[in-house]
Parts: sequence; structure tokens; C-alpha cells
Amino acid sequence: MATSWTGGYMAEINYTYGFYRELTPAMLQFAMLAAGMRAPSFAQPRTYCELGCGQGLTANLLAAANPHIDFHATDFNPGQIAGAQDLAAAAGTPNIRFYEDSFAEFAARSDLPDFDAISLHGIYSWISTENRHVIVDFIRKRLKPGGVVYISYNALPGWSAAAPLRRLFVDHAATHGGAALNRIEQALTFAEGLDKMDARYFRANPGMSERLDKVKGLQRAYLLHEYMNKDWTPFYHSDVAGELAEAKLAFAANATILEQIDAINLTGDQQQFLAGIPDISYRETLRDYIINQQFRRDIFAKGVFPLRQTEVLGAWEEFSFVLSVDLTDVPRAVKGNLGEGNLQPEIYDPIKARLASGPVTWTDLVQAPEIAALGFPRIMQAMAILIGSNVVQPCLPGDMAARRSQTDAFNLAVMERARLSSDIVYLASPVTGGGIPTDHVTLLFLLARRNNVTDLPAFVFDILVRNNQRLVREGKTLQAEAENMEELQKRLISFKNIQVPIFERLGIV
Repeated sequence: MATSWTGGYMAEINYTYGFYRELTPAMLQFAMLAAGMRAPSFAQPRTYCELGCGQGLTANLLAAANPHIDFHATDFNPGQIAGAQDLAAAAGTPNIRFYEDSFAEFAARSDLPDFDAISLHGIYSWISTENRHVIVDFIRKRLKPGGVVYISYNALPGWSAAAPLRRLFVDHAATHGGAALNRIEQALTFAEGLDKMDARYFRANPGMSERLDKVKGLQRAYLLHEYMNKDWTPFYHSDVAGELAEAKLAFAANATILEQIDAINLTGDQQQFLAGIPDISYRETLRDYIINQQFRRDIFAKGVFPLRQTEVLGAWEEFSFVLSVDLTDVPRAVKGNLGEGNLQPEIYDPIKARLASGPVTWTDLVQAPEIAALGFPRIMQAMAILIGSNVVQPCLPGDMAARRSQTDAFNLAVMERARLSSDIVYLASPVTGGGIPTDHVTLLFLLARRNNVTDLPAFVFDILVRNNQRLVREGKTLQAEAENMEELQKRLISFKNIQVPIFERLGIV
């Protein structure tokens, strides 16, 4: 495998088309608010940089949904950047620029602005020490005072037991030739054989057999990038904080909002123990020991300012909120490190009912008598849990006409792409400024609806046939035309009665 430009990074197979919600500007702002930290407002013109953007879907979608923000995104893989540029051109998105640069090449550019936000998802644990130094130096020079950095990485101590399993894959693949996909299959089979012959590693680490089974079910492109790079480093939080301190950054918030909520993750004794640790980085590291953290999504800031008590309500009043699922799909329980916790109907039912009508400002939400009676602390925690559960989204303020123009164009490009491919299954919302997950059939229904097609199932089935595809129901591929048409008719009912009303709330249709 050539390493002249890859630097040991797995580049034989392109990365998956994922949208990473935590990178959404409004979500970054809300995560900091939920943690009691002052955040830059992303409702005004800003500059945003994504390092290691992969296929560029997140950057493309966010640029379409946030026309007031200037986006810059880089990845060293020319195939991925070419595809990202094609999508931006098809959508006609003017406020995104992609660069086919290594981190060092990108950092050396003289034509970049300073940034209000820099994000790197799935990068820091998979690059060399040299590249980490380049990134830290870039952040130090290019992040504005008050700016934020989103960073995710494999975490310790949670990865400690599984690290030898990952090494087993890498070493086996290194001693066998052939295509990358074949090497990962062979490595998985080899590891499974060791497990079956009762290797003591699996006996001493009982969860590894289950982890191996889970790994076998993951997308192979994801597996190759997650497990097969030359460089791979899990970190204690305090070590990442120490490296980023060189760029004048300090920890601001956990971007995974549910992990911020102590009530579902920590016992009373654990909360009291951590409250007695004054150093923030050490406290976060000890928290990782308590919950055995495996992956962190952190927000750091160049200048961290906790909100004063008198400022908290004013910060919440900057937000509106929208329900992004059907009311019946809002969970009745939430899962944390302590297990499942029920969502009390007397708290959540009036909030859900108010949100079901469309985007609601914080002020309007708390003025409803049945909600106001709950008190601000319980309302705030309930909203954080609903947003953390990805059933409610924070919204962008102001007139969404300009945003709607760009998201309509982006979403049409995604729908048209669905004629030939099922790789992108996210749409842009002008209401939230973020992405909404969907599926291939729904994209084709939306395309048919947009083109005033009368027989939507026939339209979709014709496309499936031309692409040699069939629907799957309960794990079984439906081969007969009649079975596929029957399934499409069922899905059409759900599309009209459930999905279209959701898309209307979100400004997608």
C-alpha cells in the first residue's frame, strides 16, 4: 500500500457518508449553554473550518443550512474532495470551499480567514504525533478569541481492554496481501478463530467476544478507517486538554449532551466525589474512569466563561426548539451510564405537546401554564434530555427565507442523487441549520412528490429495478414485484401521515 501521500492513513477505501450532528453550529452553542458556558452566537455571520472532512457531507449540508456562515473544509483524499465539490456544485452552495490539502499544507495557506469554530471529528486518534502538533499550531494561529473547537477521539480507560483486539486486526492484515476489504475480512475470521479456540485474552476480557460480534456487523468502510490505520492513539481526556492548552484552549463542554446530565450517569456518591475535584481536566478524566468512557466528543474554547446565574435565562431566550420526530416516537425512557431512566409524563407530556405544533421559542414554551408550573431547572433538564436524545432540535432565529432557498437546492441535489445511489440519507433543515436523517425510499418519494408524480410507488420501484435493487422487510429481500409494490404502498402511508408533517415542521417541504 503506497504511503507517499497517505502518511499511513487508510485511503484505499473512501470513508462513509455520515452527518455528524454535534458539528452543527446551533448544537455547539446549545451544548455549551447546557453546560453553563457562554458560547459565541452562530446566528450571525461567522467563519467555520472542518479539518479532515472526509466525504464532505457534513460541511456541505451545514453550509447549505447556514448561508450566513463561511465554511472551509479540507481533506487530503482527492477522491473525497472531488465528490464533495461535485455535491456543492450540484446544490449551488456558494459559502463552502473545499481544499485537497494535508494538514501541513492547509496550515501553510495564506488565503484563509481566522475562524470562529474549528471542528475535527474522528481525526485526532487516527493521525501521527507530528500531525497533531500541526493541528494544535493551526488552532493557535487561526482560532479567534472566544472561538470554539469541536474534537472527538477514542478515550481511555474505555479502550484499554479492546486495544489488543484492534492490534490483532492490524497485525494480521499487515502479513497478508490483497485488497483492503479482503484483508479486513480475513482479520475478522482470524480473530474469531482465536476466540473459538479459547484464547485467554477473550476469557480474561469477557466483553471482547461480544465486541468482536458487534464489529463484524459494522460497515467495512468504517471498519477500515476505524481500525486499520498505521497511527491510532486512544487518549485520556487530560492528555488532550494538555495538548490543546498549547493553543490557549480550555475545556468548555461535553458535546454529547446526555453525558452532561449527572442524574442519569452518576450515583449521588460519584457526583459528590467529582464535585470535590477542583481541576476540570482531572475531574473529566476521573469521570471517564467512573463510566469507562470509550469515545469523547468535546468542545474546547479560546476563553472559557461560565454563565452567571443572572445570564442563564437570557442565554436560553436566544433559542427556539422544534420536535424532529413524530410525537409517538419520543422515547418514554432515556439510557445513561446508570441504565434506563423513565421520563416522567407529568414533566415531558406537556412539553412534547407544545413542541408538536412547530418551532417554539423558549419564552413561549415556559409561558404555557402547565409547563411554567414545573419550574426552570426541571424544564431546562427536560429540554437537554430531549435534545440529547435527538428528538428535539435547537433552531436558528430570524427569517429562514434565505436558508430555505439554499436547503431546497441542496435537498433537491440529494434527491436527484438518490436515483443512482443510496449513499446519502440526510436532508438539510432551514429551521435547525442542521441535518435530518431519512432513508433512500423516502428520498425517492420526496423526489416524486416534487415532480408531481401521481403514482409514487411505481416511480420508486422503477428506479429500484434500474439499479438492480429490491426492498428488504424483516431482514428478507423481496424479489417479486408484487411484494415490493405492497411494501411501497405501506411505506407511502407512513410517508404521508408521519414523515411529511415532520418535514413541514422542519422546513424541508
